[in-house]
Amino acid sequence: MLPRLLVALTTLLSLAYVVSAIPANVDRLYPIGPRDAGRKCGNDLTPEDVSEKEKAFASLLAQNKAAEKVTAVAGNFTIPVIFNVVYASMNISDGYVPDSQVQAQIDVMNQDYNGTGLSFQLQNITRTLNATWFNNAAPNVDVQTDMKNALRQGDVKTLNIYTVGFTSSSALGLLGYSTFPADYAGDPMNDGVVILYSSLPGGSEASFNLGRTSTHEVGHWVGLYHPFQGGCDGPGDYVDDTPAEAIPAAGCPIGRDTCSSPGLDPVQNYMDYSNDACMNNFTPGQIARLQSQIQTYRGIQL
Repeated sequence: MLPRLLVALTTLLSLAYVVSAIPANVDRLYPIGPRDAGRKCGNDLTPEDVSEKEKAFASLLAQNKAAEKVTAVAGNFTIPVIFNVVYASMNISDGYVPDSQVQAQIDVMNQDYNGTGLSFQLQNITRTLNATWFNNAAPNVDVQTDMKNALRQGDVKTLNIYTVGFTSSSALGLLGYSTFPADYAGDPMNDGVVILYSSLPGGSEASFNLGRTSTHEVGHWVGLYHPFQGGCDGPGDYVDDTPAEAIPAAGCPIGRDTCSSPGLDPVQNYMDYSNDACMNNFTPGQIARLQSQIQTYRGIQL
């Protein structure tokens, strides 16, 4: 009986530590919402997918280094953004978001990417009434291919963002998904980021309406993985200064530590699954990686 009591006491103390580590205004910052079981991103890569990408990336880096094409980065590049608003009717609840929300999203991205060498400038807003695209766009389906083929603008350095509803059974619960820089050469028209319209700043998606879904998905677009990629074992997200994480974060579990390796889970990192208000950083290692990725695959010189 005594060992069981000790285990129970230890568990309660651990929970008290985690709760005490969360800011006092946590209830205001993290209201209960339909996705509080966790952020859901459509970029769920297998270990084989990641290994293949990283082998190709390492080979290109070696070639570029030999040719002295990879340089130290300290400048800034402004990425042109095409914002493709897809809607089912001219109501905000059906995706017809106002220009003010679109600009607010660009402002959040510029805030969050400050210090990375990247900034974002809105080039154009397109608006398309198409209930099929709005409801059924999802990763690896013909509907999203049709949407992108019809709407995508620009070249490899142009960021296309599409806002949709994710109401179909294959997409229900998604907040967004993105292509990676290495994907562009094989399928240029697929390049871009697709997000839930109500995740824009001021949107209706409680806990996820501060614009951090775009920050997260653009992180993939510039070459970053989730910090929980691969769990506690292996190379993880191929960034040395993001501690290993066994599973995605939900809410804002500051102080959580799911792996035995050094460091607490990076639950406040933009590439985790925490609530928007919990997220506040990219690490120096992530910045170095994204700069190398966009220089290698997108030809962006900083």
